[in-house]
Amino acid sequence: MRHMTLLESTPATTPSPREITTKPRISDKIFRGVVTSFGMSALVILTLIGAFLAVRGFQTIHTVGWSFITSFKWDVTTDDAGVVTYQLGVGAMLIGTLMVSLVALVIGVPLSIAMALFLTFYAPARIKTILVSIVDLMAAFPSVLFGLWGFFVLMPMATYWAKLINHYLSWIPVFNVQEPFFERSPFIAGLVLAIMIIPIVTSVSREVFAQTPLDRIQAAYALGATKWGVIKAVVFPFGSSGVVGGAMLGLGRAFGETVAVYTVLNLVFAPNWHVLFGSGGNIASLIILKWGEATGDETTALLAAGFILFILTLGVNMIANLIVRQTLKSGK
Repeated sequence: MRHMTLLESTPATTPSPREITTKPRISDKIFRGVVTSFGMSALVILTLIGAFLAVRGFQTIHTVGWSFITSFKWDVTTDDAGVVTYQLGVGAMLIGTLMVSLVALVIGVPLSIAMALFLTFYAPARIKTILVSIVDLMAAFPSVLFGLWGFFVLMPMATYWAKLINHYLSWIPVFNVQEPFFERSPFIAGLVLAIMIIPIVTSVSREVFAQTPLDRIQAAYALGATKWGVIKAVVFPFGSSGVVGGAMLGLGRAFGETVAVYTVLNLVFAPNWHVLFGSGGNIASLIILKWGEATGDETTALLAAGFILFILTLGVNMIANLIVRQTLKSGK
């Protein structure tokens, strides 16, 4: 009996074409539902927080009006008849919030950009991995640790730096201090906040710098540019919007910081335009200072202050996310 060879074997039948469909599988539907529910839950929680602060604080804003934002007094007095008188205003704390946050940006953003450039273009692979882990770990540190470190370690050195700045730059009004009291100033609080926002700004800047098109970098090198020339001519123009977005994310963190600022800043209910003088405050520290003893209208006023801080921080973060998203999509 003759056996068929491989060449003489009959060809296999052609398989039927596979049906191509875009209908998701059951596992995909379940995963999409879980992810969507978690994302919507975060949005719902954020909305509920804002609604709670708005409803509870509306009474103060409606009664006091714009003077709640422009007034510099926060005083609760009780006379002999038991009548409680309130003078409530967050103007001084709002000024302190903006001043401390501005100091943090001026100091923290250049350091963050320099660190991001080093990690992206200069650091060896092993050192880069270690430094990236350290920067990411800094973002997870509790704020109370930064506050204690700032109070016991940073404040003595920063006080000496403040004296030097006042000595050589006192001709600038913001650095002019009439009374030699430099401890627990907005300058020191800004230094602590600068250390706290460095991980955020560095991470965003590093991601944006890493998205720089390789063909542009190679073209700059082909034209004879040095590494710094490439960074200045290609990387900075490409990632400038992303750096601004990262800085605004850090600004949102600085606006809402509580414990660290409360530890290193001397809260005084008076406007302070001198960054080196040991007087100031911010809205978050005002809330943590007064909440334990607040009653009646003062409680609603603190909730109104929290609503103002909520709107301020939310607006800054939304603008920052929009800038970063547009930068990554457009590549500009």
